[in-house]
Amino acid sequence: MDIISDLSDELLLKILQLVPTKVAVSTSILSKRWEYLWMWLPKLDYCDSIGSDHECGRLQSFLDRNLPLHRAPVIESFRLRICCSCLKPKNIKMSVLTAVSHCARELEILNQFFLAKPEILPSNLYTCKTLVILKLVGEIFLDVPRMVSLPSLKTLELERVTYFKDGTLQRLLSNCPILEYLVLILKDQDNSGKLTVVVPSLQSLSLYIPYAHDIDGVVIETPCLKYFILWDLSWQDHYFLIENMPFLAEAYVDVNLSDTKSLIGSITSVKRLGICSKLMLDEDFVFNQLEQLKVCSCTFFFSNRLFWLLKASSNLQGLYFSHMKDHDYSLQDMDDWNEPSTVPECMLSSLQTLHWSTYTGEPRERDIAVYILKNARHLKTATIKSTESEVPKSEMLKELELSSRASAACQLMFE
Repeated sequence: MDIISDLSDELLLKILQLVPTKVAVSTSILSKRWEYLWMWLPKLDYCDSIGSDHECGRLQSFLDRNLPLHRAPVIESFRLRICCSCLKPKNIKMSVLTAVSHCARELEILNQFFLAKPEILPSNLYTCKTLVILKLVGEIFLDVPRMVSLPSLKTLELERVTYFKDGTLQRLLSNCPILEYLVLILKDQDNSGKLTVVVPSLQSLSLYIPYAHDIDGVVIETPCLKYFILWDLSWQDHYFLIENMPFLAEAYVDVNLSDTKSLIGSITSVKRLGICSKLMLDEDFVFNQLEQLKVCSCTFFFSNRLFWLLKASSNLQGLYFSHMKDHDYSLQDMDDWNEPSTVPECMLSSLQTLHWSTYTGEPRERDIAVYILKNARHLKTATIKSTESEVPKSEMLKELELSSRASAACQLMFE
């Protein structure tokens, strides 16, 4: 211990940053040299123990007594995870207030426990000029005041929080002038009315609407967006208004909507697209920049939808089939694969890679695989990964190996 104590404060702080905050604080009993050293830590991570009232009480006492005395001029990262009822809203609010007053750059609050009064965010959080990353998860009440200014915020994640009223979210977003990364996971068994996301600077948007969430509609205006993930599983049909996103490069779409024209029309410029949906595609849509297409079983088992996707993607280079989530359909409800009378342009000119995970060898899958092998002239590799199935793997492999191939250079790999 004497050797370590001879190190400079700067080196000791770097060592303390490598261990949990709880451990770093415990070093204060080692000697006078160590008593206040932890108070200069620029990164703090506090978590109460699930089901341990003793630990939770200690954390509450510690935060109330010591956190206001923290000496680091800048708190680079402050995380507080609440798993039991010992921490009261006033304790949480004071912790956040302290972090903000120390020019916090990253703030993460996770509250897994129901609070009768979940107003745990101080108003000065919404005017923190240094905050770059903000993550709020769980039982947190978001009541955004009129005076909002987050000039440095680039990353915002809001997961299952409660919004004070319609317009709360957009008021917050409209005062984040350089926001680039946004994750919105709406709360189950909740109603958000109309969801509006208008952020000119945004480059990445992930939006999750659960099945039991009641929503009237979604408006998205993000002209600089490059990356888009949408899980819209809401049971209630609603409108979707999306302005054109000309710089969008990658998108993943899973929706239950009946009208998808606005949605599909806004993502036609993508280079990489993942689809897990039974959505209908208008034949006028063209994905002329699409290079990689990942398709879920619920889409490609409906033969018309798969054919339309391939037909609309004239420059497609990679085609990937997989089960992206659990489904409630049965094979008996699926369309038979009726071989189209024409061949999509991508198979004749650009398709080079076929990757099929969870292949079962079931007749509908086999017919689709054989069709692709027979018509893809420039295919280089076809990788088939088999899952547990009634069809033996040796039989699956033999069927595909004996099928005709348009590309003599194609390597068929079976795993």
